[in-house]
Amino acid sequence: MKPASLSMAISNSLLLLVCVLAPATGEESKASKWKPLFDGKTLEGWKITNFGGEGDVEVEDGVINMDFGSSLTGITYKGKFPKTNYEVSLEAMRVDGVDFFCGMTFPVAESHASFIIGGWGGAVVGISSIDGSDASENDTTTFMNFKKERWYKIRLRVTPEKLDAWIDDDHVIDQDIVGKKISTRSEVNLSKPFGICAWETRSALRKLQIREISK
Repeated sequence: MKPASLSMAISNSLLLLVCVLAPATGEESKASKWKPLFDGKTLEGWKITNFGGEGDVEVEDGVINMDFGSSLTGITYKGKFPKTNYEVSLEAMRVDGVDFFCGMTFPVAESHASFIIGGWGGAVVGISSIDGSDASENDTTTFMNFKKERWYKIRLRVTPEKLDAWIDDDHVIDQDIVGKKISTRSEVNLSKPFGICAWETRSALRKLQIREISK
């Protein structure tokens, strides 16, 4: 090998080594490790939300099963929960029914909002509420076709400036919140500070976890 070629090969190898060993940057470098919110065996740390008319909630094989309610069935987290700069992820399934199978109520600074998945007859995705408008009628409103008995990966990110959310690989919420009024519908107030519920729908949840994001 000629000296020039050898020098080039060494340079390329060193560059590759630097890229491999370099610390993560961007979003991943600013996030802590994921921590479980559900132990996969019990509802320890949670309570069944006393909506009135709620269905049974049971844990089996690493899954939280929430039965039909009249109208809501859900669980509420009993521990401390961050108000901003955090991400939550889980997997959710509509087992039966035609309305939202994951209504995630979560803190946004000193207020709260709900991430609705499959509402208003089964297809609406959005945030309730932005400036007093529900998930079905504000800038976050979108529509998706959800299949029964299929797991969907859900991730929500809350920062002082934005709400972001993904379903599987789709970035479904990209909402600036500076100057916006953030609130919940009264029906889910018992889910605060953090809870997940379903409306007249049998649903299943698993792999609930949280991580904080550095400011």
